[in-house]
Amino acid sequence: MQKIGFAEAVDRIIAEDPRYHRDIYAFIRDALDFTVKQQKKSREGLSRHVTPGQLLDGIRLFALKEFGPMVFTVFDYWNVHSCEDLGYIVFNMIRKEILGKNDSDTLDQFRNGYDFHEAFVVPFLPAPPAAPRDTKPASLPAETAIPPGPSPC
Repeated sequence: MQKIGFAEAVDRIIAEDPRYHRDIYAFIRDALDFTVKQQKKSREGLSRHVTPGQLLDGIRLFALKEFGPMVFTVFDYWNVHSCEDLGYIVFNMIRKEILGKNDSDTLDQFRNGYDFHEAFVVPFLPAPPAAPRDTKPASLPAETAIPPGPSPC
């Protein structure tokens, strides 16, 4: 059997599961590459396998880096609303042999990921306003009070 290219594999995935925009598949591939590079920086010589939890964290960091405050909007356009959606996308890619997996990797590990609002919206919300200051003018000490002057009338 001849190995198919990435674009053709994505075409086949979308023909079988049209829920997600085709661009999310390239994004996941790039996010995985980003995650592997981050792991190499932090722990040289360890396993190249990326667990679902590590991939979710890498996807979060890569999405924030790539899209900033627009990440929630981009994911919405791609019809990706939860870590479970990311899991379905990853397992679609595994099924077409774009990605590999260990026996211990499951879709359930994606279901227990982060909340999208907390991960992609909250970091860009404005800081809450500071506590209001006392706006009354400070009263002058008695010895510096201005004595009453002559009446204008």
